[in-house]
Amino acid sequence: MRLLGVVILAVITTLTVSARDSRSRRPTSSRVSKPRSSNARATAPQRSSPVRCASCERDRRGQIARSSKARRAFQKSRPCPANGKTSGPCPGYVVDHVAPLKRGGKDHPSNMQWQTAEQAKAKDRVED
Repeated sequence: MRLLGVVILAVITTLTVSARDSRSRRPTSSRVSKPRSSNARATAPQRSSPVRCASCERDRRGQIARSSKARRAFQKSRPCPANGKTSGPCPGYVVDHVAPLKRGGKDHPSNMQWQTAEQAKAKDRVED
């Protein structure tokens, strides 16, 4: 019983110290947050602008240019996990670049993988 009390006391102390430390830390970002408007619920949260690759080739819409030839080569070498086809749509899956293009990854079949749509959305949130 005494050991249980010591363990509980140690956990409480750790949580208290951790909470105090996290409050005293200064943000690492140099950005200054904007004051929220009075109707903050009505407006969507603002996202920071993504890092833009300055050396990447762009298409006419300003997106990083992607090679359809490289995608077709990837799909030929690695058939769709859902239906085994080497061309056409792959339901529930997307072709994803392992190393993001905006971080210097190559638009080459060796840098591509099949990923479920849910996994791709989660990865995109982390990459932004």
